[in-house]
Amino acid sequence: MEKKLQNDLTASHVIAAARDRPIRLMFQDEARFGRIDNPRRCWAPAPMRPTVNCSIVREYTYAYAAASPIDGTLDSLVLPEASTAAMNLFLAEVSARHPDELIVMVLDGAGWHRANNLNTPENIRFHFLPPYSPELNPVEHLWDELREKGFHNRVFSSLDAVEDQLVDRLAAMEHTPALVKSITGWPWITDLNLNAK
Repeated sequence: MEKKLQNDLTASHVIAAARDRPIRLMFQDEARFGRIDNPRRCWAPAPMRPTVNCSIVREYTYAYAAASPIDGTLDSLVLPEASTAAMNLFLAEVSARHPDELIVMVLDGAGWHRANNLNTPENIRFHFLPPYSPELNPVEHLWDELREKGFHNRVFSSLDAVEDQLVDRLAAMEHTPALVKSITGWPWITDLNLNAK
């Protein structure tokens, strides 16, 4: 994985050099958040036994995120579905946020990432992870952080409330690049030889 990514970055660097643009390495993923709860352990003074409300409503929304482990930049959107149309919106947003950079986006092989009608902006190049290897994507750990700090032992009265919480927590992460970098800046990523952000 590391060798193949390094080769792709080298090829992308040639493209970027021809256009005088720096390379930005980003890892992308999407995650489902909803009204079904996930009770987790929590601290309580002895002899108290904490109680947690429960909900079994199955309504979901999706968070899309692309993180740059080198500097902790995070781009995110909350969208109603995981589809090619939603991915098109997300890619357009990431491209617009980094118009002067060539983005090498590392992502999994989900169907909407490889669809024929996917509109890939001219400043984004894809690098696909090997099949069945979510452990190679550091954005998975951002989802763990988000669920642990913003969603555990909470019951939401509506899907709008879930979306509001998700938008707030993602915005907080976007404004704390040091946190994003500490979660996603794995040594094999930060040690890659690239003249990029």
